[in-house]
Amino acid sequence: MSGTTTAPTTTPARRRIRGPAGMVGLAALVGFAILTTLVVSRDGAPFAIDDTLLTWSTGHRPGAAVSLAGLVTATGTGPIAYALAALAGVIAGRTARQRAVAAAAALLCLAAGQGVRYAVRDVAARPRPDVRDWATHASGYAFPSGHTATSAVIAGLLITAVLTRRSRGRAYFAATAACWAAAVGLSRVYLGVHWFSDVIGGWLFAASWLALCLCLAARWLPRPAAAGPPAPQPQPQAQEHGRADEGR
Repeated sequence: MSGTTTAPTTTPARRRIRGPAGMVGLAALVGFAILTTLVVSRDGAPFAIDDTLLTWSTGHRPGAAVSLAGLVTATGTGPIAYALAALAGVIAGRTARQRAVAAAAALLCLAAGQGVRYAVRDVAARPRPDVRDWATHASGYAFPSGHTATSAVIAGLLITAVLTRRSRGRAYFAATAACWAAAVGLSRVYLGVHWFSDVIGGWLFAASWLALCLCLAARWLPRPAAAGPPAPQPQPQAQEHGRADEGR
């Protein structure tokens, strides 16, 4: 009988990804379902906090701030967004083939999530704030915010990918990705094209969708480098004991 053992398909490190992802995803899904129900039951009418934040935004719009918000919000959609999603796959992979497969999977996660979000958006059919309050172009219904959901999914993919690497700067990278996604979402409120509850809905949707994708893909993720080096070789004393057994 061979003394070698086969590593299980789902390693403890991967379970550490799948377990929290499942719990966070379930909580986010429940929150998103509740918020969607409230939005639909109110025929899309804004909540008190929505009116408050929109009023503040329209009253605090110096030109430089609007320009900066426009630049930030532009990164949450289009080619830049999909390029960042593909980058997450490249970071996660170890070989050329793994990078290609992971990049394709990340793009599929983002594209499929967009399809589901569009369906929810059309069901909720929530109007955007008054066009007179807009500081940028927007189209379609408001809930959940597309830029917010897209950037949050991408940030989650990037964070997951970098956590599979051994890197001293991965915590800073993860924090930067999270701050970027938050900035994109808040820029939508500041520019007057979304209610704050649209942004909350985008974050909740992204968290639940990303968790589903991670749970499905966890068994194929590369073994996290942070999980530690390969098992050490037997110590000399153990090797001598093995030779003694062979002589019996």
